Amino acid sequence: MNTYKRHRFPPDIISYAVWLYYRFNLSHRDIEDLLAERGIIVTRESIRLWCIKFGAIYSKRLKRSHRGYGDTFYIDEVFVKVNGKRHYLWRAVDQDGEVVDVYLQAKRDGAAAKRFFRRLLRSHGCEPRKVVTDKLRSYGVAHRELIPETIHSTKQYENNRAEQSHEATRVRERGMRRFKSTAQAQRFVTTHAAVSNLFNLGRHLVRAQHYRDLRAGAFTEWSRAVALFPEARFLLPGRVNLSEPIC
Repeated sequence: MNTYKRHRFPPDIISYAVWLYYRFNLSHRDIEDLLAERGIIVTRESIRLWCIKFGAIYSKRLKRSHRGYGDTFYIDEVFVKVNGKRHYLWRAVDQDGEVVDVYLQAKRDGAAAKRFFRRLLRSHGCEPRKVVTDKLRSYGVAHRELIPETIHSTKQYENNRAEQSHEATRVRERGMRRFKSTAQAQRFVTTHAAVSNLFNLGRHLVRAQHYRDLRAGAFTEWSRAVALFPEARFLLPGRVNLSEPIC
């Protein structure tokens, strides 16, 4: 199936714009200006539609090719405003900082916690060895009913990893002013998590050359995700040929 059928711009331009939006703290207008500086005239609305359509496609492909998660999940929830109403963004990360799942819900009661835990078990395929949460009672309900054999820890400060992982979403939320709908919010955080996982390379933990090798591998994986067909390959984001004007 041709993912890019009936689109006027070539796949490498579309995938580059989507990569910029989810990889960096840029608005659609910022990306419009960046492309215009290279002679590529495309409207902000076109970029927004690309991010909606192709972001979901790339996210699914990245999840299918993910190498797997750790055996310890750090789970936390944080409130976000969606069209002026309070919702709760549930997030689970593993011991390496990879986002296992992120889910937007209207409540944070026991039913909401169980719903999120079921999503985790479906996506992960098996029960984690250990779950770390805060002392919200809803987590205890979900743990007792769904994964009673799993270690459940609520020690102070131990869940900082999950709490800090919300910061990237907070930064983007402020830049976007607000989320307009639950569908938009869920779509964004899902794709943003998939792209963040791909480029979560632990730059501060490795030497420069090792980091460059890891980054090259991430770009190769991205090129597979944005390919026209699964076996096809396209230019990497850092190697897109933007020298020729496209009108």
